[in-house]
Amino acid sequence: MTAPTIVWLRDDLRLADNPALTAATERGAPVVLVYILDDDSPEVRPLGAASRWWLHGSLTSLAASTDGNLVLRRGAAETVIPALVAETGADAVFWNRRYGAAREIDARLKSSLRDNGLDVQSFQANLLFEPWTVTTGDGNAFRVFTPFWKAARQTAVRAPLPAPRVHWATAAGDDLESWELLPTHPDWAGGLRESWHPGEEGAHDQLESFADERLADYHRRDEPAVAATSQLSPHLSFGEISPFQIWERMHGDLTAAAKKNVAKFLSEVGWREFNANILFHFPELAGKNYRPAFDAFPWSEPVPAELEAWQQGRTGIPIVDAGMRELWHTGYMHNRVRMIVASLLVKNMLIDWRVGEQWFWDCLVDADEASNPGNWQWVAGSGADAAPYFRVFNPMLQADKFDGQQRYIRRWVPEVGTDDYPEPIVDLAASRRDALAAYEHVKAAR
Repeated sequence: MTAPTIVWLRDDLRLADNPALTAATERGAPVVLVYILDDDSPEVRPLGAASRWWLHGSLTSLAASTDGNLVLRRGAAETVIPALVAETGADAVFWNRRYGAAREIDARLKSSLRDNGLDVQSFQANLLFEPWTVTTGDGNAFRVFTPFWKAARQTAVRAPLPAPRVHWATAAGDDLESWELLPTHPDWAGGLRESWHPGEEGAHDQLESFADERLADYHRRDEPAVAATSQLSPHLSFGEISPFQIWERMHGDLTAAAKKNVAKFLSEVGWREFNANILFHFPELAGKNYRPAFDAFPWSEPVPAELEAWQQGRTGIPIVDAGMRELWHTGYMHNRVRMIVASLLVKNMLIDWRVGEQWFWDCLVDADEASNPGNWQWVAGSGADAAPYFRVFNPMLQADKFDGQQRYIRRWVPEVGTDDYPEPIVDLAASRRDALAAYEHVKAAR
């Protein structure tokens, strides 16, 4: 009997353009496809609640696509993978590379499995440009996006791979329901179910609807009431679609109006790559300031009632409240509004960016381990290519500019303008002055 190949899925929950799966099938052996819920390894950041909801849907979809031949295991990968090798008699383990702290797990496993005579291979699947291939002249990470993206685009992007024909092998696994990924008491996921279709099929439906219907309006992407963005981020985060597939579609059949917006949209894909590059070189991105001078910043201790008002969309600042309510209902928030609500928290309320990053990590369906902390640090001023700290978003002016008719605001905050709507929890002008004064501590630490 031919020994099987184990394909270990992580953030690549798809069959098409999955290099590890394709390479495994090319060995001519049956394939054991496994996903491990690893909440035990210290290098792995456990998923937040909204992401766990998405994971349940994504795994359900993938299991159906494999005729039920998806093996689910739970525990530390360095224990689970060797146990699965012993149970199945596998002589090879393949996976697609990841780029955060968890890559240390992969390195140790690759070494130990090879020492035991297994064929272990890893592949590029989830980034167009791997971090070690895009560096400055002295071999360091780019700290500014524009030269990073210019350098990255000097490398050709490969074509995506078709879904292979697979001879599945079976192994015992967990029942997905036993993982209890879905909320029950209370069930707060009704809005998520209304808004999303997790899985590979849903990802490609989203890509096609964006290319055909919304890309032509992408130049209006900063207007939250306009359906102009791709909403591909959660599908990318879970690897239900690859950036190579998106790249190819953006160079395919498009209207003339859509083609005008391709370069800008792909640069946003590039920003995701930039954050992943930063994470590779700075794995502590979610917990430490990328710019050490910000260690001197005098963050305020959160006032529980004020922090709760921000979290629940009761700040008395309409566009902020609209964004936070959109987040709670859908697990998503328009990107322009993300910047506005983050700026209010870290600059007007002087609350540490890590507090906001953790809330987003728990509430977002697209809570990517690189993009979420990278973007929070960008707003805070502590990150790579960060907005200057003194650039404080005025949420009232932002609303006038990008939601002048209040279509977005009134969708999520229907009581705005009534006696039921609260007064702002902060004085925007005074809190801006306080933020600039606090920043003097960072300047002094340089």
